[in-house]
Formats: sequence, structure tokens, C-alpha cells
Amino acid sequence: MIRVLLVDDQPLIRSGFRALLDIEDDIEVVAEAGDGGEGVDLARTHLPDIALVDIQMPHVDGIEATRRIAADPALADVHVVILTNYGLDDYVFEALRAGAAGFLVKDIEPEDFLHAIRVAARGDALLAPSITRRLIARYVTEPVTPPVGSGLEELTTREREAVALAARGLSNDDIASQMFISPHTAKTHLNRAMTKLHARDRAQLVVFAYESGLVTPRNH
Repeated sequence: MIRVLLVDDQPLIRSGFRALLDIEDDIEVVAEAGDGGEGVDLARTHLPDIALVDIQMPHVDGIEATRRIAADPALADVHVVILTNYGLDDYVFEALRAGAAGFLVKDIEPEDFLHAIRVAARGDALLAPSITRRLIARYVTEPVTPPVGSGLEELTTREREAVALAARGLSNDDIASQMFISPHTAKTHLNRAMTKLHARDRAQLVVFAYESGLVTPRNH
């Protein structure tokens, strides 16, 4: 059973998502909150698998709520998925940096929404290629200077290769095919990279890949 926490200041939005999720046999909405601060408190109480968090809310917004969840070791298994009315804007990018596992646009098709919840709960392939392309577009307009001591030196050659392919939006199966290894080995490379880089999930690996200069728009 996938346990979901809904955090949105609009009751109508929350009720719509709840109605969609409640009819699924493998998904359970465990709590709702209308504010980011309340959402963090409920996350600590219910320990959901997924926290669906609206990015723009009064008082404590989605970015700050994400930051608080990511900073709490007791909530290490909670995957924050940001809800937004827009595409990949500055707010969403900051939420990814803060520790979000990915994001969903509120006008997403119901079947795609349910699929995304299940994917996020697995902690796998949280950023679709279309989202990755938007990340690349961000770096085209704002070139990145690789930071010193980014952690890139901690990765083996194969781990770097796996992270770079993940940053292009490839699934574990696709990474395995490109690297001529098994999907299990591909996942192992990514998991080890996440451990070394202290990344919560695949989404943060993608952000790291661009910020460290491992992947750039021109070599994508």
C-alpha cells in the first residue's frame, strides 16, 4: 500500500486528488494539510511514502516544507512530489535543490498522475525526459560553473557514467543497455552514487549532474 499525504491550501484541489487516489486498491491517502508547516507535522506523524506538496501556499510554502522534510532523518523515506500550476519555473527548480523527488503539473491526465505516484513511491525514474529537457534549457540560459569539491571525484568511472545517463532521463533498463550491464547493476551504480553524494533520490542526482558539470547542454 502506497501511503500519500496531500498538502495544498485549496480544499477543492485536495478533494479532487483524494477522490482519484481513494479508488485505487494500492494507494491510501493518510492525511491532508492546507499549509506546509502542518504538512511537515503530519509527515512526522504518519510517515507517508509520498508527500504531494503544492509549491505556492501561504505561511510555509512548498519549498520550505520540502527543505524541512529533507532535513529530518526520521523522514528520509518520504518522497516529496511538488504540485504546480506551471512548468519548471524557478520555484520548482529550488524545490528540487531542497530535496524534492520530482514534480507534477496540476493539469496532468489522471492515468499519468497515478503512474507518477507509483513511480515516485519506488524512488525510480522520477524525472521524465521532458522534465530533463526543461532542466537542460535552464542551464542553456544560465551556464553553470562547476563547484570545487562537488563530490564528483568520489564516484567511480562507471558510477559517473550511470549518473550522466540518468541525467539524460534514461530508465534503469536503458542505462543498462547503454552500459552493457544488467538493470540491477545499473541500479546499484546509481544507489552507490546517491550514497556517496548524500542525494535523497534520482532527482537530486540529475541536479548534481548538471551543477557539477558532469553533464552539460552541449554534450547532452
